[in-house]
Amino acid sequence: MRCPFCRALESNVIDSRLGREGTVTRRRRRCIKCARRFTTYERVEEVLPLVVKKDGRREPYDRAKVVGGLQRACEKRPVSIDTIEAAADAVARRIQEQGAREVPSSVIGEAVMEQLRDLDTVAYVRFASVYRSFEDVGEFMREVRALSKRRPGPARPHGRGRS
Repeated sequence: MRCPFCRALESNVIDSRLGREGTVTRRRRRCIKCARRFTTYERVEEVLPLVVKKDGRREPYDRAKVVGGLQRACEKRPVSIDTIEAAADAVARRIQEQGAREVPSSVIGEAVMEQLRDLDTVAYVRFASVYRSFEDVGEFMREVRALSKRRPGPARPHGRGRS
């Protein structure tokens, strides 16, 4: 593993731990050349399908895009990065479980919305407004009404006050 500080290739593993439901191994390493410590994460390489975009283009599934979308939706919300990572893992699992070699981008978008609906209603509405390209306030309000019918109670998760 290349040291991120001095770029040397030799390092020793100091500690290994399983993380996130046993799907990731976290390793603490020490560079032999500069003696600095760094962390690496190891996960099984998953064979994920190609994503079919709205215009017909095909591209490999990119987990980083899913994480980025979740992070933008959850910005300034009480949602931890670990929760976002777990949601991205759930989306990837759902896509992989379908067993298809290609998946429409709309399936991924709906899976992300499903995760956000359970995590944080404000983040869900943010994502939905961009994903569904709301044209006016009426469409926005219809989505909020539909959401409140599905999930009674306050929009603030875990009973927290304003952020």
